[in-house]
Amino acid sequence: MTRLVLALDARTEERLLPALVERGHQIAGRLTGWRELLDRLDALGPEVLLVGAGRSTLTAELVAACDERGVRVVALAPSDADRANASAIGLHEVLDAGAPAEEVDALIRGGVLVPARIGEPAAPVRTSEIIAVWGPAGAPGRTTISINVAAELAALGHTVALVDSDPYGGSIAPALGLLDEAPGFASACRLAGSDALDRNELERIAQRYSSPRGSFAVLTGLIGPQRWPELGDERVDAALTMMRGWAEYIVVDTGFSLERDEELTSDQFAPRRNAATLAALRAADRVIALGAADPIGLSRFLRGHAELVETVDAERIDVIVNRVRTRVLGIDAHAQVRQTLRRFGGIETATLLPDDARSADAALLAARTLRDAAAKSPLRAELRSYVESAIVPVPEPRRRFGRSRATARTA
Repeated sequence: MTRLVLALDARTEERLLPALVERGHQIAGRLTGWRELLDRLDALGPEVLLVGAGRSTLTAELVAACDERGVRVVALAPSDADRANASAIGLHEVLDAGAPAEEVDALIRGGVLVPARIGEPAAPVRTSEIIAVWGPAGAPGRTTISINVAAELAALGHTVALVDSDPYGGSIAPALGLLDEAPGFASACRLAGSDALDRNELERIAQRYSSPRGSFAVLTGLIGPQRWPELGDERVDAALTMMRGWAEYIVVDTGFSLERDEELTSDQFAPRRNAATLAALRAADRVIALGAADPIGLSRFLRGHAELVETVDAERIDVIVNRVRTRVLGIDAHAQVRQTLRRFGGIETATLLPDDARSADAALLAARTLRDAAAKSPLRAELRSYVESAIVPVPEPRRRFGRSRATARTA
């Protein structure tokens, strides 16, 4: 599926639109002129711009803006004059306006892939890191944190895959406005179980969240909780292992329960409901343990954290406390949270996130990330700071030896 924006004449659009939708493409917008396209390019976040080749919809300025954002431009030329306009701009992906829908679809799907880092050649992934996001029952914000950690990593220029492995039902797809008829991660697990999962299959089953300089792949979760047997322990482990060669960072939204089902049943060979969560935590290089900053949320988190360290080495765990607010904790809420974690959990270091319901609601309403829906929000700022300092530390600038210009002038 490709996220498209159309700027075509009425007859061409009427002919192609049903066929493009039928082939699974997502239509992000239908505009008329190049200035409108330029103004709304960031908001719409297309992967491909399908435009008429005439001067009213195709200009050098628009193509330059698309190049800067990593957006492919495909033009349809109804006349020789329009084709000449596209050629003068330097656009090579040009078809006749009367080309059949199959040909247009083939060009959209088969074009040259834009590398994640604009201006750099695409290269195979050398190293990768799996980041599992876990939190106890009570909705501490696992999905919100998973989505926005992935978004911040992608914004730094890394290839990122976001995985919904919650065996109790997926929530990433509706949160990002993606189709969820076919659960992507379950498909990956089935293919991995038969040793048929490879890069091409991952590209086929993954959907894409499109954003200027911040796109990432998404493997959607289960449609309903009754399908949890599809996420078997060995399948999940095999799928995540295969994904290490596909993306630099794999962010996994896990389930809440850490119960080992074999302790609750005498059937040692039955499927395990929480196997997917436990397998993702064991495979992870880093686990984000998330709790909610209220008396109930902290109590649940501390009990769950004690279970978590039995599965995951403590040095691989980053503790994050979400929705810190004085309304339920009183004066100096941050100090109270840190004192509680230290006293009852022996946790010395934690990242505290502000209660920013307005920004989170705006992102959910728009089905976008915080980076796209509320770029200046306090919550997004804290998450970006965490990603840049803990996950992808920014290298310190090199010292320059020798005298500075100012020193040289005064010498």
